[in-house]
Amino acid sequence: MPRVLLLLGLMFVAGCAQPKTGLLIMAHGGDPEWNQDVQTAVAPLKAEYPTEVAFGMATPSTLEAAVQKLEACGVEKIAVVRMFVSGDSFLAPTEYIVGLRKELPSNPAHADAPHDHEVAEHEQSSHHDHTPALATSTHLVNSESSAGSADHGHHHMESPRRIRANAQFVLSRQGVAESPLIDQILVDRVRSLSRDSATESILILGHGPADDAENERWLAAMQQRAARISELGHFRSVKCETLREDWPEKRVAAEKRIRRFVEEGNRDGGRVIVVPFRVAGFGPYKEVLEGLNYVADGRGFCPHPNMTRWLQETLRETLTTQ
Repeated sequence: MPRVLLLLGLMFVAGCAQPKTGLLIMAHGGDPEWNQDVQTAVAPLKAEYPTEVAFGMATPSTLEAAVQKLEACGVEKIAVVRMFVSGDSFLAPTEYIVGLRKELPSNPAHADAPHDHEVAEHEQSSHHDHTPALATSTHLVNSESSAGSADHGHHHMESPRRIRANAQFVLSRQGVAESPLIDQILVDRVRSLSRDSATESILILGHGPADDAENERWLAAMQQRAARISELGHFRSVKCETLREDWPEKRVAAEKRIRRFVEEGNRDGGRVIVVPFRVAGFGPYKEVLEGLNYVADGRGFCPHPNMTRWLQETLRETLTTQ
């Protein structure tokens, strides 16, 4: 019996020796409704781990505040799940901020700077009505700030700096766009708005990067995620476009293509459904599509059960592979 008790005691001590794990979720953030959409997806994970959300574009102050709260709960290991569409978004700055990288890349193009490499996450503050409706001139989504604003959706830019932390960090590497879980979200968004597929054109609209070759890869990923929409019926067209929001010269050409697609989709009794390829909200698309007829509910990927599943799966992968 003493021997059994000793073994049980050793097992207990070994279990206690495991560092307490916490979860830190990075998301761009926007207005209160944008943030709440993300918090709704995050909520179920709080029953499993001490959890904090750091809104911002790899913003040291918000990351440090979240880390301090987790460490105050006794957390010794922090899994950082980066809730961005692209896995490249703010990766190098985040690694540097939490001490997993000695220095930032000397080439700005590899530093994930928001003005150059950030792919899809300037999620602008947006107030949106989730009730499907036909949009004519004005539509049901009201974006509070346009793309390229100085504060990027109320998040002032901060230079990367090391934060004070005692915990061990592990970071997720994949972006939301890489997950097949997004396929069902897009299907559900279109299904809720579709009335007669034979007359409808679908526009999947995302942020887009600066580099042309990267933009092609981004479009290919969007098309892969949108492929299942064909299950709902024979639509006139399913088109993926990126606005190239923060690069004026590229944006002008993109806006022309986007508006032309919507105009053509409305011909001969047609109907256009616009679905944002964003973590949350509708971004600056109200302004881009002003004066055109289309249908939208203003919702990005959140809120949806599959975004909670994405967080859970990404967390498990992050903890088991690093």
